[in-house]
Amino acid sequence: MIQVEVAFALPHEQKIVSLQVAEDCSIYDAVIQSRIAELYPQIDVDNDPMGIFGKAVRDPKSTTIRAGERVEIYRPLIADPKEARAKRAAKAKAAKEAAEK
Repeated sequence: MIQVEVAFALPHEQKIVSLQVAEDCSIYDAVIQSRIAELYPQIDVDNDPMGIFGKAVRDPKSTTIRAGERVEIYRPLIADPKEARAKRAAKAKAAKEAAEK
C-alpha cells in the first residue's frame, strides 16, 4: 500500500483527501477510492480532466499513481485564457491611449 492524495478546488474552498491505495492503482481508481465525488457531485470522474501536481494526465485510467503523489481534478475553464489575455491587453492599450490625449 502507498499513501496518496486526491484534491479538488472551488474558487473559495478546497478539499484534499489522503488515502492508501495499492501500488498498481491508477489515478482514476484513486479518485474513485477517495470518494471525493460524493462530497462534490459536480465532479464527473469519467470526463473531468485530472493531473498530478498541476501536470495534466491524458489517460487517468491507465496511468499508475506513485507514493506521495497528489491527483488533482480540474474544473472546466470559464473563459479561454487566450481570449481573456487579449481582452486585458486591448483594455490596457485603450487606457494608455486615453491617458495620452
